[in-house]
This record gives sequence, structure tokens and C-alpha cells, in this order.
Amino acid sequence: MLFSLKVIPNSKKLEIMRFGENEYKIKLDVHATEGKANIKLIQVIADYFHVPKSSVSIIRGFKSRNKIVEVL
Repeated sequence: MLFSLKVIPNSKKLEIMRFGENEYKIKLDVHATEGKANIKLIQVIADYFHVPKSSVSIIRGFKSRNKIVEVL
């Protein structure tokens, strides 16, 4: 299943907000340097959907705040 995400790195706390069936806004408490935000995002999505991290992949937007993520 594909999801559209708006990711906000370097927030004070971790927060997931749902805006539609497949649209989320996720605030991460890590900086977006050296791919740390993408790694944390995969962990957060895997925990949220109760799937292993290997089932989550970023399809589009590796260096953007707007991402398309696939969860198997």
C-alpha cells in the first residue's frame, strides 16, 4: 500500500497525524543529516503499522520532505 507523507524533521517530539486515507504528516525528533530522518521514518512507520522494517520502503522523495512510502 502506498502512502503520501509530509515529514518534518528536527521537531521537539515525535508525532503522527493522519489527514486522509493514505496521507500522513509525521514530525520526527532527529535532524535530516546523513539520512538519519529517513532511517527514523522507516522505524516509525514500521512500528505504526506493526510490520517489520524490511516491509517499509521509500519510493520517492529521499531528499524531500514530501515522500511516497510503500508498506507491504
